[in-house]
Amino acid sequence: MLAKQFVDLDKALHDRDSFDCGEPELNTFIRQFAAKHMQAGISRTMVLPSKQKLANGKYPICAFYTVAPSAIRRQTLPPHLSKKLPHYPVPVFLLAQLAVSLNYQGQGLGKITLIQSLEYLWRVNQYLTAYAVVVDCLNDSAKNFYQVFGFELLDEDNLKTRLFLSLKTIEQLFNP
Repeated sequence: MLAKQFVDLDKALHDRDSFDCGEPELNTFIRQFAAKHMQAGISRTMVLPSKQKLANGKYPICAFYTVAPSAIRRQTLPPHLSKKLPHYPVPVFLLAQLAVSLNYQGQGLGKITLIQSLEYLWRVNQYLTAYAVVVDCLNDSAKNFYQVFGFELLDEDNLKTRLFLSLKTIEQLFNP
């Protein structure tokens, strides 16, 4: 049974050690780095906990996402977009991590987590503006997932794919 909303990761309440999404890099991040990065002020991790506590008194994490401010070179954008932008780094939001526990995969929770993260960033954008949301894909499966939701190719480097979705497009989703 899932909680009704995403909340800030709290290592005193949320059991990070039991989280397993099948991707070692994402598991390591939530277990070892998410809380440290939040404490350092470099990113924010939001979790969707279960409503039922584990034996250790903490709530298991069903899904999570991590966001951070970032910037890209305007030249990485397609020419029809970059020519309209200034010649200095373009502010963006980085959707740094997004994962769903193996226990909840295949139930649409990935889509819900993505929508929640985009809505969160759209709200932040009303106070601190950015041009787009950027994601770095771990693999082709992640790339395909994001492209289904309209993310476009930004660049490819060392077998890593970076995609983006403009905040203007995101605004159309939440402010029609």
